[in-house]
Amino acid sequence: MQQYCQASCRTYRNPNRHRWFGTDGTQVNKLSKYFTLEELTVSQYATRKGISNIPTGQEMLNLVATAAKMDEVRKLLGKPIYVSSGFRNPAVNLAVGGSATSSHTSGLAVDFVCPEYGSVKEVFDAIRKSSLRYDQVINEGDDWVHLGFGRQQRLQQLKATFSKGRATYEVVK
Repeated sequence: MQQYCQASCRTYRNPNRHRWFGTDGTQVNKLSKYFTLEELTVSQYATRKGISNIPTGQEMLNLVATAAKMDEVRKLLGKPIYVSSGFRNPAVNLAVGGSATSSHTSGLAVDFVCPEYGSVKEVFDAIRKSSLRYDQVINEGDDWVHLGFGRQQRLQQLKATFSKGRATYEVVK
């Protein structure tokens, strides 16, 4: 991890450039072997609405840890992962209808697909049957996988069903 986000504890945001820089002045973009800062902070909604989605210091540290965990997922699946949502600041999270307690707001959750591995259900099953440590894995309506790395590490496995714009969650055994 150090080779990707050098001096991660000392990175800072340049408010004039909206980029992260290490103490040596180099821009930090690659958070891990497979994941960049850009792909874990991209938000089409934020871009369209002109909302800044830039992580703070602790959120950045969380993203580095999340990227390392997602490298484990990438290794498990053996195929590229396509992130649809990673970090969302509270304004973006509220605007897209995210939960007020979402791990996305602290940089500890990722929504993704891995079509070259298989369906969302196959990716979900591979993760839940693996030895990976996580807080929550959710098959979100067979559209994407939500993987949260919150502090609790509950290994919670859920299936979401959507109806009339609302999600219902059931525990998967």
